[in-house]
Amino acid sequence: MGNMHSVLGAVLGLVVWSLIVWVWMYATRIPAMQAAKVNPDDARHPGSLDSLPSTVRQVADNYNHLMEQPTIFYALTFYTVLVNDNSSLAVTLAWAYVALRVVHSLIQCTINRVTLRFLVFSLATLVLMAWAAIEVKAAL
Repeated sequence: MGNMHSVLGAVLGLVVWSLIVWVWMYATRIPAMQAAKVNPDDARHPGSLDSLPSTVRQVADNYNHLMEQPTIFYALTFYTVLVNDNSSLAVTLAWAYVALRVVHSLIQCTINRVTLRFLVFSLATLVLMAWAAIEVKAAL
């Protein structure tokens, strides 16, 4: 079975997506900083780039979000691998989480509708909760 059909494939998928958002972040941030004549040394503290347009900041915000809750996803994935859970349910839940995080990113980086974003974030969280519950049940 190739990694793309495993929970590890989902890890790779989310890592690649996070790197895409990183490129997107700097592709929008650097030109915006140049246009606003922001000295890069003035951006050393959180909030120092709040003067940039919202469309630029929301991509950076999303990149930060991809470094937050997905840590639970990564830990759960590696737990699943270590206990040798190769079930199709685990794989489906892992990829569902990745898909929901991609949708969340696309919403936040484009239209940034908070209620829609929160709905997708909540669904992704429920996927993690269900997956964790399945792993807990199997461990008992």
